Amino acid sequence: MTQADSSFEHTSFDVIVVGGGPSGLAAAIALAQTGARTALVARKAPYGDNRTTALLGGSVDFLDEIGVWSSCRDRAAGLKTMRLVDDTGRLIRAPEVRFVADEIGLDVFGYNIANAVLVEALEQRAGEIEGLTRIAEDAESVRSAAEAVTVTTASGRVLTAQLVVGADGRHSLCREAAGIGVVRRPLQQAALTFNISHVRPHHNVSTEFHTPRGPCVFVPLPGDRCSVVWVASPAEIERLQALDDDALSAAAERQSHSIFGRVHVEPGRHVFPLAIERPQAYAQNRIALIGEAAHVVPPIGAQGLNLGLRDGIDIADVVAKAKAAGEDLGAPQVIARYGAARRADILSRTFVIDVANRSLLSDLLPMQSVRAVGMHLIGGIGPLRRLAMREGLAPSWRTSRKAG
Repeated sequence: MTQADSSFEHTSFDVIVVGGGPSGLAAAIALAQTGARTALVARKAPYGDNRTTALLGGSVDFLDEIGVWSSCRDRAAGLKTMRLVDDTGRLIRAPEVRFVADEIGLDVFGYNIANAVLVEALEQRAGEIEGLTRIAEDAESVRSAAEAVTVTTASGRVLTAQLVVGADGRHSLCREAAGIGVVRRPLQQAALTFNISHVRPHHNVSTEFHTPRGPCVFVPLPGDRCSVVWVASPAEIERLQALDDDALSAAAERQSHSIFGRVHVEPGRHVFPLAIERPQAYAQNRIALIGEAAHVVPPIGAQGLNLGLRDGIDIADVVAKAKAAGEDLGAPQVIARYGAARRADILSRTFVIDVANRSLLSDLLPMQSVRAVGMHLIGGIGPLRRLAMREGLAPSWRTSRKAG
């Protein structure tokens, strides 16, 4: 039976998850479903903005497996086509490329959903799942020792576990406690996110315009609405953020080349600087990192939260197998399996996103030529295009896994 934070008695667990964002909530549910006695330490608070996430196929399968997807699917928009448009205006331009889901036997690549809706569904499931104790407080401190990890909450509650999963974001307390350093590379870009309503239907087509300053993507939402992620220089994003609703609506309509007709910006905007961050290890000293504690990438190709959910899949798989073998869940050889499982996926995705972004920003003609030729090959050669689509959904070495 699920235990509420107001009445829980246990202070010792198999696993403690610190952090209550989508990655932390999903991982806690999956870990509890393995039979591990799991605690989730995170304040309960309404999701703070109107950002959305494009959940790709494997992520949807995972959410379905942990009993979440059925309660939020009706509030998500299917993504049937991904359209890439070179809007750089440069001498050498790449051809338009369309990725269509039914070309690889799928109805949709995935679904775009408001993060607030997803978190609500995850919170609901977390309150139902057997073996999951919900402690609605922030973690004040995390201390790793040879035999266990101790988490002290803001109210002074002291909890211990064999393994702690750090889902506490890019300024991770858990990562610091594990003694894991992080390499940060700020990018000279920022992103503005907002939602729009529009006159013409989107037909479940996600359209990404590649500009000299970064991509601007219009992702379908239910009804005649889209979420917008506009990446540009910090100065340009600051200018756009300062526009009133009518002016930003006109700017979004121009950037979309009026494919949606008249657009109207909905209330709520969010600006964040872009960076690439990579920890020196994904697990150490009885602490495993997931979500933005383990990787920060630009919002290109819808990889961020999808990577975080795959972190949850892999840590739950490692724990399930270790538990079945009677192993200490935080032992070095156990958490090393998690690091090995995540390394190639995270590093390959980060590399591809970084190269794609650099190629778009480059003013060098040779780089523009390489980019144009690459897009031409992907768009014109069926097997290569289908490979790109499948790899975009999930790494090929995971395709044998139901949730991967």
